[in-house]
Amino acid sequence: MGTYSFIVDVEAPQELVFDLWVNLDRIQEWMEGRPRVSDVTGPTNRAGTEYTLWFGRLPSRTKVLDAERPRHTRTRIQSRMLSAETDTTFAAMGDSATRLTETLRSHGMIAAVVARIFATGSYKGSFRGELQAFKRMCEREAREHGSQSAGEHR
Repeated sequence: MGTYSFIVDVEAPQELVFDLWVNLDRIQEWMEGRPRVSDVTGPTNRAGTEYTLWFGRLPSRTKVLDAERPRHTRTRIQSRMLSAETDTTFAAMGDSATRLTETLRSHGMIAAVVARIFATGSYKGSFRGELQAFKRMCEREAREHGSQSAGEHR
């Protein structure tokens, strides 16, 4: 089992950052591999919702285990390459900034190796690289739309 934590400070309000994080319609803007989404069973800001992220032909089933808007979400990811849980917190830093902390806990030897590869470095497809792309998207959205929230999305 491997555990990796990543922290990024985002110049955008907590509600906006949370709402963009759970917005599956926007995931291609920041997640590498141009994932597509299918089989969504409900809103991704609610525990119990499941969905599949497709990276090419590789499906990754995700279940929301816990969600508390705008502070926290926890998910379980299952694929041939990675079995893990993510725990993501969104801490307000004043009115217009958010500290996003994501912790990934992999399960099993192969998953631990895969997680280490994606956790190391800051290249575009790494966890750090994707968080930086997410940060840029949030900050752009905050500048373009002021401090309004992105609204609740599925």
